[in-house]
Formats: sequence, structure tokens, C-alpha cells
Amino acid sequence: MPHTGEPLVVVTDVQKHYGDFHALKDIDLTVNRGEVVVIIGPSGSGKSTLCRTINRLETITSGTIAIDGQPLPAEGKALAKLRADVGMVFQSFNLFAHKTILENVTLGPIQVKGVSKANAEKEAHELLRRVGVDQQSAKLPAQLSGGQQQRVAIARALAMQPKVMLFDEPTSALDPEMINEVLDVMIELAASGMTMIVVTHEMGFARKAADRVVFMADGRILEEATPEEFFTNPQTDRAKDFLSKLLTH
Repeated sequence: MPHTGEPLVVVTDVQKHYGDFHALKDIDLTVNRGEVVVIIGPSGSGKSTLCRTINRLETITSGTIAIDGQPLPAEGKALAKLRADVGMVFQSFNLFAHKTILENVTLGPIQVKGVSKANAEKEAHELLRRVGVDQQSAKLPAQLSGGQQQRVAIARALAMQPKVMLFDEPTSALDPEMINEVLDVMIELAASGMTMIVVTHEMGFARKAADRVVFMADGRILEEATPEEFFTNPQTDRAKDFLSKLLTH
């Protein structure tokens, strides 16, 4: 078992430009093995962009990102291999519409990792049971609720046995009654020791599951603290303003 607490994701002096727009400014962030880091901040602060650079869905202009000691390769086989170590769950569920739930979860392990169909299915049923949708394994995604689809998406990412899981606003497209069923799965995943980087608006989740809260605004990381420290004693005016708006609604 790898030691917890070693740096697993290391982002160093990352800059990201879209033309003239400076989307990420001087980003330094280290996420340790087994740590749950929640990234919060106002819309347009760069949270999702940062999340997407960590598995190179977005390229960076300069700086470095390393995962488990390996710098992110630019492209090709090495990138695909490293990307398999990074699970990603998006706002939209991105499931294959014409494949069953079971097929959605087994596809990656069979095609990318060369796992046998029997073993992939056994593992998939275990994961679907873990996220509470094993009864639905023969259905197509459209036959499931949004909350169920998102839980399948989590199982699908876990099937690749990633070293770190990225969540980019995983509940923002869901109806309110479905949000908790997804957050509960994420809380359980956090408790099991999975390294997680979560961009979310769900402050309850941040308080409950995060080891550390990272607050971003205008493309910069302005604060990093434990949830307790951040929510009770934010240090910057931007964070105070952000929190006061949350509390008044």
C-alpha cells in the first residue's frame, strides 16, 4: 500500500491563456495521496479549467503538472496511460447512450487495460453495487435518473482503478433531490481513502468531506485552509464576500 501523505498531484507555476484572457495565474497546488481537496470560488474563477488541466483535457501555457512523480506527457500513448490513472467525473454524465450500464463500466478496463470480460464484469457489478445501482446494470443510461447516471459515471471512473479522482461540478446538472445521493457516494469514496479533487458549489460536502478547501477567484488561488478555518475565518475580502453571499441565500 503506498504511503498516504506523499504528494500525488503537483501543479507548479501553471499559467493558462485563452488568447488574451489569462485564465490561470501562477497556480501552485499539491494534493497528497489520500487527501480530499475541494476547490470553490465564484463562477469564472478558473476552478473547472484547473480541474481539466490535471488530466490534460485543457493544455497549459506554461508550468508543470506531475502525477505520482511523472510529468504530464503532451500526447500519445504515455498520455493515455497517465490519463488512466486520473478518473474524471463531469457535470454531464457522458455515458455511452447505446451501451448498457454494465457495458459502460466494463469498456475501459477491457479496451484500455486488457482485463478479461469476465473479470471486468465481476468488478463492474461490485462497483455498481457500491454506488447503489447494480439493479440497473442491464438498462441503458436514458432509463436511469440523472442521479443514477452520475453514480454510474463514478463507478465507470473507478473501474480504471485511478490514483486520483477529479470531479468537475458533479452535481450541478442534477435536481435537488438527486444531489445528496451522489454526494453520499462521494463522501463514502473520500472515507475509503481515495485521493479526490472536487470542484463544487456544495458547501456542505466541502465541510464534511474535504481535508482542505482551495478558494479561487480571477484565475488565482487566494486561500487554502481546512474547512473549519476557511468557513469560520476566511482571510481575504474575496473569500469573505463569496461566503457572505452564500449565507444570505
